[in-house]
Amino acid sequence: MNPSDLRREYKAAALDEDSVDANPVAQFRLWFEQACSADLVEPNAMSLSTVDSEGRPNIRTVLLKAYDDRGFVFYTNYTGNKAEEISQNTNVALLFPWLPLERQVKILGRAEKVSTAESMKYFLSRPHGSRLGAWVSNQSKVISGRKVLEMKLEEIKRKFADGEIPLPDFWGGYRVVPRLIEFWQGRESRLHDRIQFEQTNDDQWSVSRLAP
Repeated sequence: MNPSDLRREYKAAALDEDSVDANPVAQFRLWFEQACSADLVEPNAMSLSTVDSEGRPNIRTVLLKAYDDRGFVFYTNYTGNKAEEISQNTNVALLFPWLPLERQVKILGRAEKVSTAESMKYFLSRPHGSRLGAWVSNQSKVISGRKVLEMKLEEIKRKFADGEIPLPDFWGGYRVVPRLIEFWQGRESRLHDRIQFEQTNDDQWSVSRLAP
């Protein structure tokens, strides 16, 4: 199949300046709840882009675990590539690709670690296996094979067999504090609706329509 032959008209909905909430987080909440109601696969999946100290970009998919007016939270290993790149450059980008709804949300902002208490609260809510897994993986490092992970998992199971699994000191959350949020709604003839919120110097949000 030739990718240039794949074509689809977007007709599901429209978006304009008068219909969006004045608070972009409230608008995100509306779209996120609609994505969940539409039974999309992993509606909280978001692409996370980072840049290292030499300006080289990287991207991967992570899961949104909390959001409010302060920002958008995900959890990870603090020794992996994404954490190392965030330590070098805190500017990051998020993208929610809700393609079945012909929608995307782009968020640009600054990543900062959440408190240990916040990480602990979320960690204790994770399934047993996920808490074990946080201890097993030396994230982003080269390993000789999957057997290494399986052997480490058995070791961790024995280590914590008689008690609670504690929060690793190398694992926790990041909050992306937004400075720009764009809502993208697909439209016919590729004349998509793009409504952008950008923070002003007085911590208010300015709203603009962007050309597709």
